[in-house]
Amino acid sequence: MSIEPDPAPGHRAVENLIARYAELVDDGDFAGLGDLLADATFIGSGAPVRGAEAIERMFRETLIVYADGTPRTQHVTSNVAIEVDERAGTADARSYVTVLQALPEVPLQVIAAGRYRDRFERRGGRWRFVERRVRMRLVGDVSRHLRRGTA
Repeated sequence: MSIEPDPAPGHRAVENLIARYAELVDDGDFAGLGDLLADATFIGSGAPVRGAEAIERMFRETLIVYADGTPRTQHVTSNVAIEVDERAGTADARSYVTVLQALPEVPLQVIAAGRYRDRFERRGGRWRFVERRVRMRLVGDVSRHLRRGTA
């Protein structure tokens, strides 16, 4: 199966990748996250993780998933600033993330807020993540989101 070039301009393609990450996390689609970040290094609170299988495994081992197959979260990405070098096929992005969670026994609440720093490259005509840095600055009650020992 050949991969078609991305018809979107760099800024839009990068924006779409940032949004897709939030959708996949909130849907509990960890295989999709592995694919999305397959060419990237993920840098969070633990050791950097690289490669589709390792990234998928990291999410499966870190996040609590409920009966509906999701972590019952909503990742809201805002203050997105993107700088694209179309000629070089590279882009950098900065954004804020706010993570909300609701469960039948717990009302909707903000459980974390922080920032993403991302790098992207256009490869084979398609934009891809090459690095995602996650820095949570404010952390609330993540006891129903993160498995023990992963906070």
